Amino acid sequence: MQLQSTITCPECGYLAVEVMPTDACQFFYHCKGCGTRLKPKTGDCCVFCSYGSAPCPPIQAGNGCA
Repeated sequence: MQLQSTITCPECGYLAVEVMPTDACQFFYHCKGCGTRLKPKTGDCCVFCSYGSAPCPPIQAGNGCA
């Protein structure tokens, strides 16, 4: 299971490598480049599934959104 994901801010393009929580989905994320508060796109469970290079651990494990 991949625990790191690179989030790309859709507003400024800033890239940040983050460690994903293993027991829950992360709904909000503040961009370290521009400060924009990101939330998941419609149909996604978390910011990693929407803007990350890897889906969140619950999705990777096939357990759905925690």
